[in-house]
Amino acid sequence: MKEVLGDIERWRREGLRVATARVVGVEGSGPRDPGAMMAVNERGDVAGSVSGGCVEGAVVTEALEALEAGGVRRRTYGYSDDQAFAVGLTCGGTVHVLVDPSLPDVYEELRDALVAEEPVALATVVETESGGDARLGACMLVRDDASSTGSLGVPELDAVVRRDAVGALASGLSDTRHYGSRGEARQRQVSVFFEVFAPPPRMVIFGAVDFTAALAKVAKVLGYRVEVCDARPVFATRARFPMADEVVATRPERYLAAIGASLGPRDAICVLTHDPKFDVPAVIAALETDAGYLGAMGSRRTHDDRVARLRDAGVPDEALARVMSPIGLDIGARTPEETAVAICAEIIARRTGKPAPSLRDRTGPIHDPALRRAAVLGEGTRA
Repeated sequence: MKEVLGDIERWRREGLRVATARVVGVEGSGPRDPGAMMAVNERGDVAGSVSGGCVEGAVVTEALEALEAGGVRRRTYGYSDDQAFAVGLTCGGTVHVLVDPSLPDVYEELRDALVAEEPVALATVVETESGGDARLGACMLVRDDASSTGSLGVPELDAVVRRDAVGALASGLSDTRHYGSRGEARQRQVSVFFEVFAPPPRMVIFGAVDFTAALAKVAKVLGYRVEVCDARPVFATRARFPMADEVVATRPERYLAAIGASLGPRDAICVLTHDPKFDVPAVIAALETDAGYLGAMGSRRTHDDRVARLRDAGVPDEALARVMSPIGLDIGARTPEETAVAICAEIIARRTGKPAPSLRDRTGPIHDPALRRAAVLGEGTRA
């Protein structure tokens, strides 16, 4: 919704009717995730995308027909041997799209929440058995304090969905859940898509060094709100880190004392200070938070020394197991930019649970001299 909000508002000011198409389910390989949205006005102007090009034409046609005839409809698009580039997905997956000839009933409230960056979840009925009271396309907007606007048509279903929407907001994950017609668990009469609009995840980077600048750039590309903190005011400046959302000159433990309670499983803390008097207090303070990722930079010797200092400070081994150090995936990264990619890749792998070789999980030098020679000689990509 966010990416098409400006176009929708412009069309509304022009007095144009607007239809929406949202991806509400994906099976197999899909070009866009659930929540991807396209808006189509009555002139045929299009904003947004539901498939990156594979089925856009078919969805636009469907949206225009919905504007003409009315009625919410759910459509499924999968791979088509004969019409792969017309109405099929060449990636081989299947997407389910909900086409609505109008904006959601709670559009005004949703728009205002998005503009204010208020965390909300939009719960939409995306599938229902005939004869039930829940209406296809019915929406309810839920805030993190469990207040809501709109209804799915059944008070008992509303109550259960409201509770589950608060849970979805806490996790930051969009999802589809199934209920009985009155909200009963373990039934499938009604399917509800929870689209979560949460503030961007945060990456807190300690240490105003060259690696920090590179990491901040990559993290911004991935959608993080980046905060850089260093106790040395001469280094912690906006001029050095213009890509960061916030640059703070204070000790790491003081900064985490102020913001630590607000960090959650979607957030990351990266300690790049290379200095025991800063990184040990930073790691200790970071371990008190619920951040989903905690990584610390340094050689294996630096890591071993840091671990010894942390143990001396009373940090138990089960807490130390949270620390990804040496930081990053084992991809042979050397430059600040390559290291930033390795760090962000490790964060993604930890979040998704995909197995990937982390530097922490092997022994020996971080930088293999043989690999460095191969890279210099241009041999690294030879088959």
